[in-house]
Amino acid sequence: MHKFVFFGGKGGVGKTTVSSAYGVKCARDGLKTLLVSTDPAHSTSDVFDQQFDDDPKAVAGYDDLWAMELDPDEEVQRHMLEIKQAMSDQVSPSIVNEIENQIELAHRTPGAYEAAMFDRFIDVMKHSEEYDRVVFDTSPTGGTLRLLALPEFLESWIDRLTAKRKESVDLFEKAAIGDKEARQKLRDDPIINRLSERKEMFEFAGRTLREEAAFYIVLNPDELSIEETHRALDDLTEAGLTVGGLVVNKVAPEPDDDETGKGATYLRERHRTEQQRLERIRTEFEQPVVAVIEQRVSEVKGDLLSEVTDELGIDTEASPPQA
Repeated sequence: MHKFVFFGGKGGVGKTTVSSAYGVKCARDGLKTLLVSTDPAHSTSDVFDQQFDDDPKAVAGYDDLWAMELDPDEEVQRHMLEIKQAMSDQVSPSIVNEIENQIELAHRTPGAYEAAMFDRFIDVMKHSEEYDRVVFDTSPTGGTLRLLALPEFLESWIDRLTAKRKESVDLFEKAAIGDKEARQKLRDDPIINRLSERKEMFEFAGRTLREEAAFYIVLNPDELSIEETHRALDDLTEAGLTVGGLVVNKVAPEPDDDETGKGATYLRERHRTEQQRLERIRTEFEQPVVAVIEQRVSEVKGDLLSEVTDELGIDTEASPPQA
């Protein structure tokens, strides 16, 4: 089993429930497990009745389980401040204010959230040596897939920027100070060094996502969720990412034969329809259905979380981290 496990799917399908249950399952099997939520609603805190923030915290009542919640707004703000600091150290004071204005405008545009969260994802993965398993409760499918598409595009973009910067520094410095000093300036140039660091980070992300990560799609037995899953799987497969299987969540239970009345009739019809859709899911998708989880009446936490954990047929085997 891969070290990094992602649960994706459209909003509202129950990714937090499933990822939390899988985190509990890994911990029960003796794996030091970190559960990472990117849900702005902070549902992980609700599941465990415990507040989490962006630092790993031991989950009360569970051995070997830690959790953290990444706040998208805070991550965008942190990302913006980091870029401002980096740029302020590398440009003349006369244009610092204008650059800061441009950075603030950029962080209000579509994609700023994905860029900030992507950096944080990478940071968590790079500093996870002490954990056997890291489970990500990801954002809804569209945002997640845009996030995962970034490494390949950004590596190429950074290569072009670096080449242009080297050419610019080389020509300017040769004209000003001579060939030998120009080579030294190239080695010490803060912008080139910054671009090189970013490229290494994206290379790490692409390599790790393709070689050490598995993706599971959570869906409900409804038409919209099924169609969204088709699109998500196509994009994941095209990106060369490993899809471990499908988790069908919130499936209506079947009423007992002796149950009658309007409510029982409705539930029986809904169960029949959803069973047909479940069969469609098993037939249409190449990826296996690894779990079918029934709809619960109340919020999934405590004993109900333990029940869902037992229903989750996803392998937890992993080698311990290397010393």
